[in-house]
Amino acid sequence: MTDTSNKHGAEIQKSRKLDGVLYDIRGPVLKTANEIEASGQEVIKLNIGNPAPFGFNAPKHVLDEVASNIQNSQGYSDSKGLISAREAISDYCSSIGISKVGIEDIYIGNGVSELVVLALQGLVNNGDEILIPSPDFPLWTAATSLCGGTPVHYLCDEPSGWQPDIKDIEGKVSKYTKAIVLINPNNPTGSVYDKETIETILDIARTNNLVVFADEIYDKIIFDDSKYHPAASLADDLLIVTFSGLSKSYQVAGFRTGWMIVSGNKNHGKDYIEGLDILSSMRLCSNVPTQHAIGVALGGKQDHKALTTSGGRLYEQRNLAYEMINRIDGITCMKPMGGLYLFPKLDHQRFNIVDDEQFVLDLLQEQFVLVVQGSGFNWRTPDHFRMVFLPEPTVIKEAVGRIENFLSHYQQKPKPV
Repeated sequence: MTDTSNKHGAEIQKSRKLDGVLYDIRGPVLKTANEIEASGQEVIKLNIGNPAPFGFNAPKHVLDEVASNIQNSQGYSDSKGLISAREAISDYCSSIGISKVGIEDIYIGNGVSELVVLALQGLVNNGDEILIPSPDFPLWTAATSLCGGTPVHYLCDEPSGWQPDIKDIEGKVSKYTKAIVLINPNNPTGSVYDKETIETILDIARTNNLVVFADEIYDKIIFDDSKYHPAASLADDLLIVTFSGLSKSYQVAGFRTGWMIVSGNKNHGKDYIEGLDILSSMRLCSNVPTQHAIGVALGGKQDHKALTTSGGRLYEQRNLAYEMINRIDGITCMKPMGGLYLFPKLDHQRFNIVDDEQFVLDLLQEQFVLVVQGSGFNWRTPDHFRMVFLPEPTVIKEAVGRIENFLSHYQQKPKPV
């Protein structure tokens, strides 16, 4: 006989570790967008930095390399990844000034997202604090919480081009702080950090014995005269963990192929590195077929350069989106120097915005344009949103035109009590 004693018992609850965890890039507002599309209404989706749907295809030589190696990809690889792929990453490290990186210092994963979680799992004990920028890429905050740690957000300063606020960082270091996260080039703001800023943050890490997590996935998407300075190239006495991959620069987000590089004072981090090795072995290995893309991508023709210079598609679309969004009365926006996003600022008092998620939901339901609220990136004031500039110019013009029409009359209504 079937036991039904718990049929009407207490509802099964999610883990309390999920309290405060969010990923609003694909959150509740996207669910509403999908429902709208299911009803037959097209939505302009500017919520996610996924190049392929906007016609940014992977280089043919990269795809051909994966296809030609399918027969060689049927078994597990080494848990850290194919030796040939890690050799290519090691060579790339040398070319950008990150010294003494051997293949055992490199971990290939199913995208940077898997490796962020792995890196934090290997370090964080309950109650440990991780310094994370605000605004942030929300995975860092979510993964820290899920590991039992406490995310502590340091401010990035918009008037200074969204550079990290050094005084705010210094004021938030405590005896519980284990690491600091740098996201450079930055998602969501488009900031590219000055060398002096990075060096000052490295000094803070040095003084306080912190691990440095350098999220540099947008390292090749740089505009104008901005210069990308790899954090690990500026210090070899600190333990620095650098994250990058193929998703953005090589337009293969669906390959889920990223890597994590441990450099600097590895003797100081022997026990932590042992933990990373254990965690890496537990998941057996990352996707093997797409690892074959790494060597030919890093060593082949760098098509991204044509996209990010004058006349290139990304360059021109960035300029168009930036110029159009700044023409809207009630919006200002810093010009992004890297990455795929604008992070415009709203005059939230003028529009009576007290809930930025409600703002993006109202925009979606009236104008069928999907963006992401600033609070989805752990920005505390309801006065920003993020949008990609990946669509063709005609779509950018249509989307920004709809945003302008919406704001010409918008006043957020108070929620019913």
